Amino acid sequence: MKTTLAVVLVLLTVLWYLSFLATRLDRLHHRVETSWANLDGLLQRRAAIALEIARSQSCDPASSLLLTSAAYQAREASVQERSSAEMALSGALGLLIIDGQIHAHDSEQSLFQELKLLSAKIRIAIAIHTDAVSSTQMVRRKSAIRFFRLAGTAPLPVTYEFEFDAL
Repeated sequence: MKTTLAVVLVLLTVLWYLSFLATRLDRLHHRVETSWANLDGLLQRRAAIALEIARSQSCDPASSLLLTSAAYQAREASVQERSSAEMALSGALGLLIIDGQIHAHDSEQSLFQELKLLSAKIRIAIAIHTDAVSSTQMVRRKSAIRFFRLAGTAPLPVTYEFEFDAL
C-alpha cells in the first residue's frame, strides 16, 4: 500500500513538473513573439520616418535616393534579409550626420527628434527581445524539455545581427 502511494505521489509530482515546464516554455515563447512584434512595429515606424526625411528639404537628391531605397528594403525585407536591410537603413541614416550633428531646417527638426526618441525605444525593445530569446533558449536546453518534446513544433527563437548593431 505504501509503495503504491509513493509511486502515485512520484508520478503526480513528475507530471506536475512537466506541466509546469510546458507552461513556462509556452509563456516564454509568447514573450518572444510579443517582444518581436513590438520591435518590428518600432522598426517599421523608423523606416516610415526615414521615408519622411528622404522626402524633406534637408536631404540632397543622392541621400534621398539612398535613404528611400534603404527604408523600402527594411519595410519589405523577409526574415532572412531583415538583418542586412536594417543595418543598411542604419547606415543610410548615419550618412545624414555630419560632424556629429544633423543639419536640417527647423521644420524637419521634429522628424529628427522623433527619430532620436524612437532609436532609444528601439534599443530598449532590442534588449527586451534578446533577453526573451536567451531565456527561451536556456529553458529549451533542459533535458526534460528535449526528452519529452515539450516545445512541440515551435521553432527555436533566434536573434538577428542588427540587434547587436548600434541602430
